[in-house]
Amino acid sequence: MEQRKVNFGHNNRTLVLIFSFMYFANSVFAQDSKIEIPPFDDKYSKYVGQLESGNLNIDYADFRNSYLDSKQFGKKRKSNYDSLKTLTYAEIKNKNYPEVINLTKAMLSIDYTSMFAHKYLQQTYKIFGDTLHQKRYHEIEFGLLNSIVNSGDGKTCESGWHVIQIEEEYFILNMIGAQFQSQSISSSPKNICDKMVVKTEDGEATYYFEANKVFEMEKKLFEGKHL
Repeated sequence: MEQRKVNFGHNNRTLVLIFSFMYFANSVFAQDSKIEIPPFDDKYSKYVGQLESGNLNIDYADFRNSYLDSKQFGKKRKSNYDSLKTLTYAEIKNKNYPEVINLTKAMLSIDYTSMFAHKYLQQTYKIFGDTLHQKRYHEIEFGLLNSIVNSGDGKTCESGWHVIQIEEEYFILNMIGAQFQSQSISSSPKNICDKMVVKTEDGEATYYFEANKVFEMEKKLFEGKHL
């Protein structure tokens, strides 16, 4: 009889843990926010709608470039994107996963090309066992990533990885486990590049990011301020 009581108590504790997890999971998805699709009738907005509907077979390089031509890109500089990113790091550290979902979705509502946001969104969905959404945002993350690393080899400015935002450079370096050392501007007959010196497990290395569009956008912004 005494052994039965012990087993019964153990089973009760197991049931409590199961129901507690189910309650927590249900609370997470009940509070799950939605990604806002931009209201503009442009290529970028259409791409976002397509991806959010689950149609992931797109040209990710064209998608990234379309962001620069969208009105949505202009809104990013005036948004709270950077503060959302800082808060995401804090909530990951605190293991506040419901808030990580909300924050990364808010980031994607501003910039759906953000590999950072897709990465931590899909990883959080994995924690909760939501394989449908985890696979979706994982595929988008690596679709964006591969559109950069397949654009060159990063060994020279002429063959540098094509980026449209500085944030992409640091994301790539982080993904390959490189520790940033220094940055400088380099050029070739066709390209202007960010030359990044990093430290890896094999020693010091140099990677080149073709940043023509980054410098072009900065020039436009500078000229706009001085009109």
